[in-house]
Amino acid sequence: MFSKFTSILQHAVEALAPSLPLQEDFVYHWKAITHYYIETSDDKAPVTDTNIPSHLEQMLDILIQEERERESGETGPCMEYLLHHKILETLYTLGKADCPPGMKQQVLGFYTKLLGRIRQPLMPHINVHRPVQKMVRLCGEVLAAPTENEEIQFLCTVCAKLKQDPYLVNFFLENKNKRPEAAKDDGGDLVKEDPSSPDTGQNQIPSPVRSAQKDAACKATSPSAESSPSSVRSKVANNDNYNLVSSLLNLTKSPDGRIVVKACEGLMLIVSLPEPAAAECLTENTELSQLLTDRLAQFYRALPQSMDPVDIETVESVNWGLDVYNLKEDAAAFAGKRALISFLSWLDYCDQLIKEAQKTAAAVLAQAVRERFFVAVMEPQLMQTSEVGILTSTALLNRIIRQVTSEALLQEMVYFLLGEETGPETLAGTTQHPLRHRLIEHCDHLSDEISIMTLRLFEHLLQKPCQHILHNLVLRCLEERNYIENKQPEEREEREHMENGQPHDAVDLEEDPLFSDLSPDNRLSSPDWLSCSPPQSTEHTRPDGKTEVHKIVNSFLCLVPDEAKSSNHVEGTGYDTYLRDAHRQFRDYCGVCQKWDWRSSPKPFEKCNLESSFFEGHFLKVLFDRMGRILDQPYDVNLQVTSVLSKLSLLPHAHLHEYLLDPYINLAPGCRSLFSVIVRVVADLMLRIHRIPDFTSKLLLVRKRLLGLEPEGMSIDHMTLLEGVIVLEEFCKELAAIAFVKFHASTSTSP
Repeated sequence: MFSKFTSILQHAVEALAPSLPLQEDFVYHWKAITHYYIETSDDKAPVTDTNIPSHLEQMLDILIQEERERESGETGPCMEYLLHHKILETLYTLGKADCPPGMKQQVLGFYTKLLGRIRQPLMPHINVHRPVQKMVRLCGEVLAAPTENEEIQFLCTVCAKLKQDPYLVNFFLENKNKRPEAAKDDGGDLVKEDPSSPDTGQNQIPSPVRSAQKDAACKATSPSAESSPSSVRSKVANNDNYNLVSSLLNLTKSPDGRIVVKACEGLMLIVSLPEPAAAECLTENTELSQLLTDRLAQFYRALPQSMDPVDIETVESVNWGLDVYNLKEDAAAFAGKRALISFLSWLDYCDQLIKEAQKTAAAVLAQAVRERFFVAVMEPQLMQTSEVGILTSTALLNRIIRQVTSEALLQEMVYFLLGEETGPETLAGTTQHPLRHRLIEHCDHLSDEISIMTLRLFEHLLQKPCQHILHNLVLRCLEERNYIENKQPEEREEREHMENGQPHDAVDLEEDPLFSDLSPDNRLSSPDWLSCSPPQSTEHTRPDGKTEVHKIVNSFLCLVPDEAKSSNHVEGTGYDTYLRDAHRQFRDYCGVCQKWDWRSSPKPFEKCNLESSFFEGHFLKVLFDRMGRILDQPYDVNLQVTSVLSKLSLLPHAHLHEYLLDPYINLAPGCRSLFSVIVRVVADLMLRIHRIPDFTSKLLLVRKRLLGLEPEGMSIDHMTLLEGVIVLEEFCKELAAIAFVKFHASTSTSP
């Protein structure tokens, strides 16, 4: 009570007294702090019962006022005094000793405000960065300490300063081998006075505090007085401590969620620093990668063994640090929702951190996630034989694929799933990468749910901006074009129904309104990759080449016989409905693929190894096998199979386009293409149609039910076949639309 009265009286006296020059006022407040240790015998009283907080605040205000009154970048006498007399060093010692109790909080607050409010660069001064280093080491030492809030505020302020001037981070890479030498730098020098300087009271600090200074100095490490970022940068990272990262990592273990989020934000700033030495030290001498992977594995293992794939796919996306806990609502939604959100939230943090990280650090961190999480934790789940377990783990993997956006993490995830092989795939080599083989086999699993989920996984994978995905799954098998018969006829035989005129249901594409208003700037640039399809002939050729695309489009539209078509009896289900979607999706794919070194035109035959045997690849083999059974598979499976194939057909690669969308290629013996597979399906359909009474009327009824135009009524015989026919018709229309869009994109950029 008496001390509070004294404080109030002191403020009153100061208010009435004439204002002193800033430096004298600054020295007065500093002397008042140092004299406290001489005049006070009770070192158990908390610091809040003393005038120390007030004096520190006044010193800070004076420094800010001094800077405001001077030209930018000029150091005033008060700041010179603080630097010359190593005030920050002394404050560090008092904070470390926490004398009086609560002093550590006051010192942390002073450091934070000084670094945050003073505009001139302070960190390069040895009498600033050296005590800041030592203060950093004090942070995070004790879990759930009463100073956690001040510690994290201080650390984040230091991180922000390093983000502004990344080269300063070299001051914080502390050489382990130099730490014992620091004693002679930091011991007696802390209280040495310049004889010409005024009395500060600093040399009157009691011996216990003086002893604490020396003890702290012996434990500290710092560069010599001539230190500079360039000299520190020459250190070998293996011999460096990165205490700033270590302290932040310690605070990520705090039970206070707000502290954890702030610590994660600090780490996000640190990993983005471009200094190579800091990046190397970060990955080699800290436990950052272990934190990321251990916590990811911990959250994954906390998930229920069985979860509904729909819940996994539809749970709201949560950014790290923003997930709000509502256990009652989460439990009411579905079991495991809270655990799932926690996992996805931390995955988002890992992804964003790797995305922001310096390039070499990002690669190392992503590789750690691959080895310690994907391989160690997820792979056993994906390779298990339990159908429930397979379904849940595949749904989770699908969600992970959708969520990952960082280039480095995506690449490591793809290598984990598909392997790193780039050479031609062989039938005997399909099991070379067991996980890849297992996932592709799951596309044709006995369980329709597993098949659909795995097909959906590959569909999402194909849309990721990673060239290796497409090369590994498909393109490496088509590189030599040995799916084409070696003997090339000079002119391919025209289909009978295309020789004279157009079929009755052919679509006039000459003036399609979807493309008529496209300016040259909005058109896609890929002038040559369509040149393989179809071959140019002198017959029926217009100057604009439109007849040729008619041939391809109508080849697909006329594949399904008239008696098996039902879309012409329902409004809004024509071929043109696919054009707009195909145009948008193709434009998106072109944007992704422009930076890849893809062929703009097919590899010349003379450079192809046409004698080697052709293998379509494990992935296409399973897709074609599935497509061949479209009349006997469930409706949902068929939708997913055709969706994956349409995504492949949209890709602007010459060989893929030729193999999937050119009906006119002469296939080598024993080879099949997408068109040939559909032709075989249609041939099978023609045999079955005549065995089903009222086939056309039943087909139309099924279509209307699927569209919701007819209520569900009595069951219909041959439902699977009828639904398969409808999917087949729609898929052919979609392929026709894709072929036209790709052709138009190539011709619109031609001179």
